[in-house]
Amino acid sequence: MNRLKSSIQVLMVSAYAAFILLSFIVGFNPGEQIGRNFLSFFVDMLNVLPCAFILIGLFEVWGKKETVEKHLGEESGLMGYVWCILLASTTVGGLVVAFPVAYSLYHKGANIRIIFTYLGAAAVCRIPMTIFEASFIGIKFTLIRWLVSLPLIILSAIWLGAYFKRNNCKIMKGKEKEY
Repeated sequence: MNRLKSSIQVLMVSAYAAFILLSFIVGFNPGEQIGRNFLSFFVDMLNVLPCAFILIGLFEVWGKKETVEKHLGEESGLMGYVWCILLASTTVGGLVVAFPVAYSLYHKGANIRIIFTYLGAAAVCRIPMTIFEASFIGIKFTLIRWLVSLPLIILSAIWLGAYFKRNNCKIMKGKEKEY
């Protein structure tokens, strides 16, 4: 089954690359634009990800479990949500970076409700995205979006946290893949 999955993945990547290459050869504008967009996104991620993962690694080593538990743990209360929203708003790289940060926070003792809030807030209220949105759509729209989104994110996180607790769900440590 793993071999079939790997073969399908290789086939899909090869088909995508062939489509982009063929688009440039025959002058198919939508395909060329897709290729340019992919290259632009790929370069942006190469600029952001190494620094982000170095910082996550440093946090893993230097971040104290007691500090995370105090500010984002079971007893953090309302301030835990405030802290995670502030942290999420400064996250660079979108959810590509937010998921490893959330995983690290979880294993340092952050409450699962806080983790879900962090992930939702990282998708909705990053500072660069907010500035971009406010400059094009307007401050009023951005404020309304925040005022609607953040309470819904927190309520969803509380509900998901209760669901996880009720069903004894745990986030597993990473497993080594067999090849």
